[in-house]
Amino acid sequence: MFLKANKANQPRDLRNSPSIIGGDCAITGDILSQGEVHVDGRVNGDVRCEILVVGTSGNITGEISADLVRVLGNVTGQIKSRAVELARSARVIGDIQHDTLSVEAGAYVEGRFNRMDNTALKALPTPDSAEPADKADTTKDEAESAGALALEAKAVAVGG
Repeated sequence: MFLKANKANQPRDLRNSPSIIGGDCAITGDILSQGEVHVDGRVNGDVRCEILVVGTSGNITGEISADLVRVLGNVTGQIKSRAVELARSARVIGDIQHDTLSVEAGAYVEGRFNRMDNTALKALPTPDSAEPADKADTTKDEAESAGALALEAKAVAVGG
C-alpha cells in the first residue's frame, strides 16, 4: 500500500542487513560475506567479509580478513584488516595486521601488532574476489543468491 509498484518486485540489498551467527550456533568451516557479519556464537574457520563484529559471547578460531574488525569477544588467529577496534572485553591470541588500530584499556592481546603498508593494503583479499577454499566451483552469483553469505560449514546448535 505504501510502496511504489516499481519497488515491490526489486530484490532488497543484502549488504544493508548483517548476517548474524547467534549465541546458540557453532559453525565449523569458512565464512565468506560481501557485507557485515556479526558473530555471537562460535566459528572454527576463516572469516572474510567487509565488516566483522565479534560480540561479547562470540568466539572465532581462524584467520580473519575484513575492512573493519570490531572485537568484543574472543579471537584465536591472525587478523588482517584496514581498521581494528578492540574493546575492553576483547581477548585476542594472534598477530594483528592493521592500518588503523584502536585498543581500549583492559583488552587482552597475545601477539604482535603489525602496521600494513599501502602495498599490503591493496593486496588484502576482498570477499567478492575470494573463493571458498573447499569448493572452487562456487561462483559469486551462487554466493549472492545464498544471501551473500557462502558457508562451507556445518552448523550445530549449542547450549539450550
